[in-house]
Amino acid sequence: MDISGRTVLIVGGTSGIGRGLARRFADAGSTVVVGGRNTEQVEGLETVRVDAPIPNPSSPPATTSRETPRSRRPRDDVGRMLTEDLRDPAHISQAEATIAVNLLGTIRVIDAFTRHLVDRAAGDIITVTSGIGFMPFPLMPTYGASKAGVHSYTESLRAHLTGTGVSVTELIPPAVANAGQEKLNPNALPLDGFLDEVVGLLTRDPSPNEIVVERAQPLRWAERDGTYAELLDRRSQPLNTLPGR
Repeated sequence: MDISGRTVLIVGGTSGIGRGLARRFADAGSTVVVGGRNTEQVEGLETVRVDAPIPNPSSPPATTSRETPRSRRPRDDVGRMLTEDLRDPAHISQAEATIAVNLLGTIRVIDAFTRHLVDRAAGDIITVTSGIGFMPFPLMPTYGASKAGVHSYTESLRAHLTGTGVSVTELIPPAVANAGQEKLNPNALPLDGFLDEVVGLLTRDPSPNEIVVERAQPLRWAERDGTYAELLDRRSQPLNTLPGR
């Protein structure tokens, strides 16, 4: 994919992976608009405030005009990542908020631009899921479920848009050292190294279906490789940190 000379919208781009990718697109010569809740954290790029969750399904998120030329890339960033105890019914409020931000928020942003891109018969949509969407981390069950939902939606979206001139790519990160991930997981991939690998993979193929960095490969292909049960057991051990375990 050519990432130079494009017009790019990154929703969830005011921190972490999103902000890092915004800089990479801008450095490549693209015009970048960053959407998110904390636009004051972004310097040198055009920004637009986008709150999540988006409460009214009939109102698309605030963004720049749909008539802006070239491609728009709706993108979910880290989203809402919470630990939950599924034995406690009170977890439902966390679960609902996670689904609203990560899954419904992604769908609504995509919906705000799909018709525009189809009418132009050109453009790229990139969603961001997670290795957790393929290999659960049971301490964060709804986060994983929301990312699995975005994966499934992305696959369906690609099928719907076949032949329209609009490509759909899924970015599947592992644990990346940003937004506090380095505290939860000391083995998280450094952000700059992750971005280097993503840009290299993204620009290698004109319209890749998936971008899976090396660190995410074991999670993405655990079922295929026969390692799913072993990895799930290992990733379930942090449940022992919950009260009463």
